[in-house]
Amino acid sequence: MGRVLVMAVSLTCYAAFFASFVYLVGWVGAFDFMPTHVDKGLTANTSTAVVINILLLLLFGFQHSVMARQGFKVGWTKIVPQPLERSFYCLATAIVLGAMFLWWHPIEGSLWTVQNETARMIIWAIFWFGWAFLFVATLLLNHFELFGLQQAWHHMRGKAAAPMTMKTPLFYKFVRHPIQTGVFIAIWATPDMTYSHLLFSIGYTAYIFIGLHYEEKDLVREFGDDYVEYRRNVGSILPGIGKKG
Repeated sequence: MGRVLVMAVSLTCYAAFFASFVYLVGWVGAFDFMPTHVDKGLTANTSTAVVINILLLLLFGFQHSVMARQGFKVGWTKIVPQPLERSFYCLATAIVLGAMFLWWHPIEGSLWTVQNETARMIIWAIFWFGWAFLFVATLLLNHFELFGLQQAWHHMRGKAAAPMTMKTPLFYKFVRHPIQTGVFIAIWATPDMTYSHLLFSIGYTAYIFIGLHYEEKDLVREFGDDYVEYRRNVGSILPGIGKKG
């Protein structure tokens, strides 16, 4: 595959992922203008809806975790060009999210609804803070490397990528996984916690902790004692909580 074509494919994958991320924000927020969202979509009886939604969450967790493992990457890059490995990961994430947006089945009922307007505004501010926190966290590391563009850019220029180094800028001094911190805040900060939203929040939270368990094994292998010492002193997704000795 030509270098310019690799770059074009990477840009396309990034665009698909970015679009799915923007849709996810509106989908979780359950805004009325959205074509579908966590509380608007296909209909089914409660038991069927729960089963389908759990399967969709499992699909997301499986794709997101398995494709991130080093063993999968070794085999995958025998099929796809190395510079596009991360880009195709992002594309696969966009496809899986698209499936969730299309086939999620809302569940009737709610756990809480906040009536006070000031309280609702505060909760919405926390919701937006979570997404902003996530986005800034990607920039603090390397947004373009994280989503595959830098790898394709270096390939197009015939430049070798710099070796990975362990960095702990700003948010990373307080939590080891601030990207997941942002998601965690955003999915739970809602003034209207429907049962449908609750299922999604519980499912995604379970994925966070399961996924991070395997990710940290990879990070220990990558950075050795430096990462071991880091997780001994810094919380996982909340400051001071989830340290590992």
